[in-house]
Amino acid sequence: QLVESGGGSVQAGDSLRLSCAVSGGSFSELDMAWFRQTPGKEREFVVIHTWRGRAYYADSFKGRFTVSRDNLKNTVYLQMNRLRPEDTAAYYCAVEPVGNYDSPNYRYWGQGTQVTVSS
Repeated sequence: QLVESGGGSVQAGDSLRLSCAVSGGSFSELDMAWFRQTPGKEREFVVIHTWRGRAYYADSFKGRFTVSRDNLKNTVYLQMNRLRPEDTAAYYCAVEPVGNYDSPNYRYWGQGTQVTVSS
């Protein structure tokens, strides 16, 4: 089970840290990804944090978003800085990619957490 938290309504330029708590499975062996989605659009890849400790970001998020994980807490985080109105979306964590890691084809998803950025 994946449970996201930390979303909310903020002003442009603010920061938020999202969390995704994982239960079941061997968290330390999981590749954890973050996606986001706006209504009417496909889920967009943000970043994946591999169990080996590597992070791969979509180009548009490099420098503003940072992923991390705490294997003792079975939690992966997404630190989002300098937020923009276009970052408004539902953010999802996911595990077990089926195919390419930057495609929204994962076996398990969280329920999502909404981030709203106003100008």
